[in-house]
Amino acid sequence: MATESAGVDLVSVVTLLGAAVVAVPVFKRLGLGSVLGYLAAGLAIGPFGLALFSDPMAILHVAELGVVMFLFIIGLEMEPSKLWAMRRDIFGLGLVQVLICIAVLGLVGVALDYPYAGSLIAGAGFTLTSTAIVMQMLQERNDIAAPKGQRMVSILLLEDLAIVPLLALVAFLAPGGGDLTMTDRLVDVAIGLGAIAALVVAGVYLLNPMFRLLAASRAREVMTAAALLVVLGSALWMQLGGLSLAMGAFLAGVLLSESSFRHQLEADVEPFRGILLGLFFLAVGMALDLSVIADNWQLIAVSVASLMTLKAAIIYGVARLNKSSHAEALERTVIMAQGGEFAFVLYSAALAFGLISLEENAILSAIVIVSMVLTPLMVILHDRFRPAVSVSTEGVEAPEGLSGSVLIIGFGRFGQIASQPLLARKCSITIIDDDAEMIRAAETFGFKVWFGDGKRLDILKAAGAGTARAILIATDKKETTTRIAKLVKHEFPNAVILARAWDRAHALELIKEGVDHQMRELFHSALALGGEVLEVLGIDPDEIAEITEGVRKRDAERLALQTTGDLYSGRSLIIGNAEDAKAGA
Repeated sequence: MATESAGVDLVSVVTLLGAAVVAVPVFKRLGLGSVLGYLAAGLAIGPFGLALFSDPMAILHVAELGVVMFLFIIGLEMEPSKLWAMRRDIFGLGLVQVLICIAVLGLVGVALDYPYAGSLIAGAGFTLTSTAIVMQMLQERNDIAAPKGQRMVSILLLEDLAIVPLLALVAFLAPGGGDLTMTDRLVDVAIGLGAIAALVVAGVYLLNPMFRLLAASRAREVMTAAALLVVLGSALWMQLGGLSLAMGAFLAGVLLSESSFRHQLEADVEPFRGILLGLFFLAVGMALDLSVIADNWQLIAVSVASLMTLKAAIIYGVARLNKSSHAEALERTVIMAQGGEFAFVLYSAALAFGLISLEENAILSAIVIVSMVLTPLMVILHDRFRPAVSVSTEGVEAPEGLSGSVLIIGFGRFGQIASQPLLARKCSITIIDDDAEMIRAAETFGFKVWFGDGKRLDILKAAGAGTARAILIATDKKETTTRIAKLVKHEFPNAVILARAWDRAHALELIKEGVDHQMRELFHSALALGGEVLEVLGIDPDEIAEITEGVRKRDAERLALQTTGDLYSGRSLIIGNAEDAKAGA
């Protein structure tokens, strides 16, 4: 009875969530990424898998709100000044890529003996890259804020804008579409521009006062509702003006990017964004019509290969013409070579206007979906087989025949500070690091650092490890530190080895490798800061010194017990607060 009265199909909701919860962690654990996990889960539970859902397009339309919210959050990171600085990439790089792609990709349909109008629309649809996939990839790779990520975002923004004239092109190419007057076209353009202007005015003069008023009510749920209202309301307004939903959300985010409520809005929208974006990828997987692919597999295979290859060539060529490096151009090519969700909108409009048939719409949609499914795989192959990034060693020297009483391996933030007492005492030291950029930067501050990988025995010998009395390993990665410590202990047993430990477990690992002295990078600074807190509380300095020394001794005793036991040995030496909390309760 409860199930009947609820009015909600909980079975479908639980199925969608369950598919995502099972597939995504497995795919991420296998190194295949979350996007491919969602797509595979959607295919498994969709009409052509277990057939638990019969209408994936209905879910897809709802899930597109995930893309909308994603663009709103991206907009929050884009202050107007930053967006203005990107204008060259948006209207230069983006426009050139879109125009060339439309012209060249349209020829694929012509080559396959399709009508010119339908071929042009098919090529234009494939030109529009998947905002959802690209943004998810950039986020997972932590590249959204990087210059190369910003250039991809710029291209996506231009493609979002391009959907408006492309929909107008569909109406023009339709039978009788040529009867549209110039006045009709100008009216459509004016409506779009008017919608943008109205949203900008509302954002500047209404949004901040509204959020200040709502914040004064101290009702968190109202702020969340207001955040969703702004995102969805802006998207709806842009759609009514003939623009894309995503463009409206992005503009709203930009207008609120300098607001004092920015971080609150981001926190409110983020959970909805994550769930709906995952649902979008699930729906794309469900929409993959395997029967259409089976009946037209040769055509689809040729089309996917041709369109992706041509689009990839154009993206790479435009990137190189824009003076991007080969590595950046190749990465952009792999990430952006697919069709996108806006293609479904364009093809649906073309179907409604009679430019393409129902079967052609299904085939074109299958081509786009297959390209979207292939993208995560292409990115994995790119990351796995790309050559190591060559580092310019211009202006840096490799060690050769050096000698010093101390050899420092690694000159990052830890090594730089550790070197100061030695240099103050005029000790003869040799410093090596494998980061050429850091070496050049260190030189401007008066340091001489040699370029070399401390994991290589020949470099260690050339740097004087054989004659050094002490070798200090100060590298950033704990795996690297352990590997160097093992090598040094084996090859240079007479040297005293001192190493930077990442944490307690790493310190124990270094001790087992025979390191003579290890130092956890945060231990002494954290202990000193705790002492500062006691001083703020008015505790006598002598008592503070006694307390910190007691903590230091207990920690050393616990570490000694752990070297012969396990990580939990000496647990009684830790001063906890659980008993105080119970007493207070």
